[in-house]
Amino acid sequence: MSLVESIKIPLGTVMPVFNLKDPSDKTFDGASLYGARGLLVVFTCNHCPYANAVWPRLIRIARYAMDMHFGVVAINPNIHPKYPDDAPDKMINKVQELNIPFPYLVDAEQSVARAFKAQCTPDVYLFDKDKRLVYHGRIDDNWKDESAVRKEDLMMAIKDVVLGQPLDEKQFPSMGCSIKWREV
Repeated sequence: MSLVESIKIPLGTVMPVFNLKDPSDKTFDGASLYGARGLLVVFTCNHCPYANAVWPRLIRIARYAMDMHFGVVAINPNIHPKYPDDAPDKMINKVQELNIPFPYLVDAEQSVARAFKAQCTPDVYLFDKDKRLVYHGRIDDNWKDESAVRKEDLMMAIKDVVLGQPLDEKQFPSMGCSIKWREV
């Protein structure tokens, strides 16, 4: 497992256009996933210990975001023969196991991860209603131990959007396993 941090992407960046399928072959258009207030996009996977540690928190935060009229989507860019735990059939199992209430999509060509400049799992992006990036960073300040969390960065960003308050421009990178890039 190789620890990697997300890269800095300028706030205000427009969300890349994408169309992806879920493991059951249903197609989703990125723009149609938007809620009235925006869209939370998380690049994640099944096998990474960092991603697995935060899946329950991500689901809890996503439920709150959906209640606040955000769309939510998770995207798996690790469709790679060397990582069978991330295969689409295993994604179906993950959705059922965790009762994931939002689409968990397959980025088989890794083109969407490249368009977003995603680096790790998890890599978190929050876009406002105008499809502009307002948050790109960590979920909170302790990926390993939820009981030790002192600052819920992503939740604070969502609340700031809801309240119409400016978001803190000092955002800490997400960190996790590197995306398992295939040869292009």
